Amino acid sequence: MKEINKNRLAIFFYSSLFLLGFTINACKLKKENVAVKSEVIKIENPVIKGHFADPSIIKNDGKYYVYATIDPWGGDELAVFESEDFINWERKKINWPTLEACQTELSTSSRVWAPGVIKANNKFYMYVSVGSEIWAGVSENPLGPWKNAKADNTPLIKGDMFPEYHMIDAEAFIDDDGTSYLYWGSGLNWKNGHCFIVPLNSDMVSFNEKNIRDITPPHYFEAPFMLKKNNKYFLMYSEGKCIDETYMVRYSVGDTPYGPWTEGEHSPVLSTSKDATTLGPGHHTVFTENNQDYILYHRIKDNNDTLLREIAIDSLNFDTKGNMLKVIPQGGVIRFSKR
Repeated sequence: MKEINKNRLAIFFYSSLFLLGFTINACKLKKENVAVKSEVIKIENPVIKGHFADPSIIKNDGKYYVYATIDPWGGDELAVFESEDFINWERKKINWPTLEACQTELSTSSRVWAPGVIKANNKFYMYVSVGSEIWAGVSENPLGPWKNAKADNTPLIKGDMFPEYHMIDAEAFIDDDGTSYLYWGSGLNWKNGHCFIVPLNSDMVSFNEKNIRDITPPHYFEAPFMLKKNNKYFLMYSEGKCIDETYMVRYSVGDTPYGPWTEGEHSPVLSTSKDATTLGPGHHTVFTENNQDYILYHRIKDNNDTLLREIAIDSLNFDTKGNMLKVIPQGGVIRFSKR
């Protein structure tokens, strides 16, 4: 009888071990299956359906917001899009800027173009070109309500500040020490582009005109964007005509926000691809996700006078020496998402 009980205890003990092992293995398999189910997701170009250009991007409370010019040649307002996953975008409407609200005696026939949006002082600031003048807006939220950041409702940069150049394409940059700068400037008749800089006061709007400097780098035409990496200042910008394959993104490197500039080893960093699927890429912005830099830009959809452009994305990378590498358009970018 005692022998039978011993056998029963042994069977129970080994059965329990087997069940425990099975449970552990099942948990391992479940975890492995979860890993296997992780899928590769491609953000394909164009990122947003439709004809838009000159993108600017911010991320707030887990959502992405893209502000862009409406093609062809701008609209009465801006296009604004919201997304939680960078794949599904919903078009939104904001109250400012509008062609009607941003008019002066100096305004040209140019419409609403080239927004640059940045977050500072727990607010959102926009620098946008309307009528060939630069206007500054402010809002508590990405979707507004927006208003002119100047109490007198005048432009930030008047069209006649430097009459021989085009007063458009403004972008703000905040340095590590908290100093803010505004970059802007283009040329007339597709030539002689110049880039200007001025430090902004803490309100992100006012500045001393005496501090404006011309810092034009090599082969510059328009659309400046400042990127700082490893204590080096990468001034990126567009060269060529935005209506054809000559449009491209170049960059120069300096030790200060003012330069002096040395054109980058791999400049132009983004240009028309050999198969022309990426045609006339330019007027870009750069943002970072999970320690990876991305370049968001527009490219020409149809090479004709209509000027229909679309928004595209590619990875932006640096070598071990800190040199910016050429962007090879891949039709989009890959990201991983675990379910």
